[in-house]
Amino acid sequence: MNYSIIRYMLGTVLKFEGLFLCLPMLVGLFYGEKAASAYLISAAISLLVGIALGSKKPKSDVFYAVEGFVSVSLSWIALSLFGALPFYISQDIPSITDALFESISGFTTTGASILSNVEGLSHASLLWRSFTHWIGGMGILVFVLAVFPMSGGHSMYLMKAESPGPSVEKLVPRVKTTAVILYGVYTFLTISEMVLLLCTGSDLFTSVNMALATAGTGGFGILNDSAGSYAAHTQVIITVFMILFGVNFNAYYLLLRKKWTSVFHSEEVRAYFGIILVSGLLIAYNIRGIFPNPLDALRHSFFQVGSIITTTGFSTVDFSTWPMFSNSILVALMFVGACAGSTGGGMKVSRFLIMVKTAVKELFTIKHPHGVKSVRMDGRMIEHETIRSLNIYIIIYALVFVFSVLLISLDDHDFTTNFTAVAATINNIGPGLSKVGPAENFGFFSNFAKYVLMFDMLAGRLELLPMIVLFAPMTWKKK
Repeated sequence: MNYSIIRYMLGTVLKFEGLFLCLPMLVGLFYGEKAASAYLISAAISLLVGIALGSKKPKSDVFYAVEGFVSVSLSWIALSLFGALPFYISQDIPSITDALFESISGFTTTGASILSNVEGLSHASLLWRSFTHWIGGMGILVFVLAVFPMSGGHSMYLMKAESPGPSVEKLVPRVKTTAVILYGVYTFLTISEMVLLLCTGSDLFTSVNMALATAGTGGFGILNDSAGSYAAHTQVIITVFMILFGVNFNAYYLLLRKKWTSVFHSEEVRAYFGIILVSGLLIAYNIRGIFPNPLDALRHSFFQVGSIITTTGFSTVDFSTWPMFSNSILVALMFVGACAGSTGGGMKVSRFLIMVKTAVKELFTIKHPHGVKSVRMDGRMIEHETIRSLNIYIIIYALVFVFSVLLISLDDHDFTTNFTAVAATINNIGPGLSKVGPAENFGFFSNFAKYVLMFDMLAGRLELLPMIVLFAPMTWKKK
């Protein structure tokens, strides 16, 4: 285990976080808030610890899978711990457990909150909540790779450990260039949404916060009713961009390269938009009696479908009061998630496609024992290693999910609350149903249950294995 490179990576991440904390500090100063000092103190602490950890360069910056997984897991934990400091120091969130829950929820782009009065926060803390979504959306270590190249070609292990999906591919030969392209597309889409919101009447603070939260598919709003108070056209803009950020970012790179057919022939992209279209229309028909205007039913339906499948978690209405058929579709979408390689969470559309194709292959084999049928996606054969990794992922996912539901059930809440709370956190969605519905929050859980859900948020964002590897005794045993 190359401990020196892990230490150095942690130091680099904390130094960047110290710089990131300066943005809400400046916002706090602009609004004349006392919280500005809390962000200054937190930035200083983060920078000092980062400098201390990164003061001595490692002899070798080449590392392999286990170092990549451990570096990513520890970096996200450290990022969340130091990100919770300003919430606690400013007393915007007076409980350290709640401050940590809010921070982890922000960086993992979950959007599950313990706050009952979001509007009571300082402007600095409101911006920091949204900014944590943006930082975590594409991944802090992808950002580090864009400015901190690793030698030996092994930096791909970092990207694989942090990027969502069953497999990760380089867009170009160099990992650093891939990271720069990804963040370039990410930034362009974020600014585009921000400008559109400004042009349609939203103020600057609202536009910035909503664009940052949408880009990371996080869902932290700055109003108590999430996006319910916004004008219809604002909700439409947010809907469009939530769906766009749920698309595999490789597709945008192909569009820039004018490879239109490659994008349109992508089975995952087609399935993603098909699921959204069918789900939106079914729910709109199911809730047509709730809204007198059919266009309102369509707007709210597609907003919630886009919000849930991309795991953003915004809401325009309390959808937990909708008919059971609509809620059942939304719960199913919690597990499907967005495309691989996007900022969205969930199990990913590509995984479901591979599972379906693998099932079809097995059925074919039963009927034709001597026949040969491969699993293909976009015309390419899916390697056995990818299918094996998918099977392992599903097994670990099921085990973590069931065990988490059992643990938080010690609080003695109803099954719907427990089940959807775990679904909403491990899939990085935010709201669930019943006591964790869009009009509620997670503040009523015991501290123990909150730590279970915090683990689920981190594990879900990092695709389970990095967090499992971190806590596996064999990881730390000397050979």
